[in-house]
Amino acid sequence: MKSNTLVLILSFVFTLVVKQASAQPEVLNGPQIQFEKESHDYGSIENGANGDCVFTFKNTGNAPLVLENVKGSCSCTVPDWTKDPVLPGATGQITVHYDTKNAGPISKSVTISSNAVNEPMKVVRIKGNVLTAPVVKETAVEEEAH
Repeated sequence: MKSNTLVLILSFVFTLVVKQASAQPEVLNGPQIQFEKESHDYGSIENGANGDCVFTFKNTGNAPLVLENVKGSCSCTVPDWTKDPVLPGATGQITVHYDTKNAGPISKSVTISSNAVNEPMKVVRIKGNVLTAPVVKETAVEEEAH
């Protein structure tokens, strides 16, 4: 009786192991989005410097990918993106402009809504630190004019 139970348990475990080993990964049909990077670090950036960065993505799916909306987390973070459908295997871009007239730490997000079956809502991030603008002192020539 004990040997029959042991054989039955071993058979069950063997069957589970074989099924698990032969399981195929799920294949998603439709557009899929994959980013080259998901965050951008400006490091320390001068006040008033060019605050643009680019996020490049690829459609790794089998149908056209459409970015339905791309939105910055505040008015100082303004995205511009590929408006045309991105065909399978092709790439697109999201350019994010950050207003570097605001001194201090940067920690912002950009939310992407698309028809991607793997990630219909995706968030990418920017970070860094905008340096304080230098104080301009009046020169002797300007002081004499006053």
